[in-house]
Amino acid sequence: MNPRERFLATMRFQPVDRLPDYEMGYWAGTIDRWYQEGLPRHPDAPKGLVDGAGVKGEGFPWRAPEIRDLSVHTHLGFDAGIEKVAGEWGVYPYYAPEVLAEDDETVTRRDVDGTVIHVRKDNTSLPHVVDWPVKDRATWEAFKRERLRADTPGRFPGDWPQLLEHYRQRDFPLVLGGPFLGVFSALRTLFGFEHLMYLFFDAPELIDDVLDHLAGLWLALFEEVLAQTDIDYVYYWEDMSYKRGPMVSPKVFQRFLAPRYRRINQFFEGRGIDLIFCDTDGDVWQLIDWFAEVGINGLYPFEVRAGMDVAAVRQAHPQLRMLGGIDKTALAAGRAAIDRELARIEPVMRSGGYVPGCDHYVSPDVPWDHFVYYRRRLAEKL
Repeated sequence: MNPRERFLATMRFQPVDRLPDYEMGYWAGTIDRWYQEGLPRHPDAPKGLVDGAGVKGEGFPWRAPEIRDLSVHTHLGFDAGIEKVAGEWGVYPYYAPEVLAEDDETVTRRDVDGTVIHVRKDNTSLPHVVDWPVKDRATWEAFKRERLRADTPGRFPGDWPQLLEHYRQRDFPLVLGGPFLGVFSALRTLFGFEHLMYLFFDAPELIDDVLDHLAGLWLALFEEVLAQTDIDYVYYWEDMSYKRGPMVSPKVFQRFLAPRYRRINQFFEGRGIDLIFCDTDGDVWQLIDWFAEVGINGLYPFEVRAGMDVAAVRQAHPQLRMLGGIDKTALAAGRAAIDRELARIEPVMRSGGYVPGCDHYVSPDVPWDHFVYYRRRLAEKL
């Protein structure tokens, strides 16, 4: 089986020669550490990455702005992995990056999506968002007119014809989704989390208008994509859970988010797309049922430290598609911890509908020899 056939058969609970073999991703500081510990550098591997940058374990290897690992992938002989359809589904045209303030240790700058972020120059912490582009009805009307039009030139890359040919000849799974495709995450990017929580109650008509416009934008763009290529699955990028549960109540989910999920998912289902995923961190136990009601049938990455045990999830939800779920902290702990972790998830691997991998990007506290041991032991079980 090729990687595409293997992935699709796994997700459809069909027989496979083995499970897909690739990793979700790594932090740049992890890759840099591994180079010092014996990982051979691929000649085309990106250089000069800051420690806090994410390096994907799958995806189109030369498609900006996402950074793709080549070194680990090549050295360990992973499957081709997943590629995303190239296109801009969100804020476009981009804002011009602009430094607003700076001192010896930090920089405050406007990012391409209009948010203002505060970052440390040594990249020892994640960026902190301090301002957002939409505040009220007036700023929303200007924003959607200027930055959220489906007919804005440039939403598809200049090499789109070549990409279409690449997609037609693929032996890898092709996905349509993120990062701006997220009913909740798009709102958070526009308004900021705290302000958004008030707007659900203080200005519901504004939230309705934003979500209706976003759904219309996405469906117009995806209609154009699907007229030119088929895809294998779709995913939302949401990150709408903390360690203790969802960021929204059942009432907010049903009132605002569920109708838009249904509208978008009915579009995909009507075109024969049967795999609809959501990428969300934290404790997603409650969300599983909410998502199932609106047509989302797959989730990842199942963070173990937030209480997400894929073995328990599989028992409770036999038909849920799952990716990830291996406790990344076990990789840092050593071989015995790795063996225990793989024994824990092995029954899930035999249940179908599951691609094993770490429950988020591999962190810099994991030595290279631990990671190699983990992947080789895992490969024996695939």
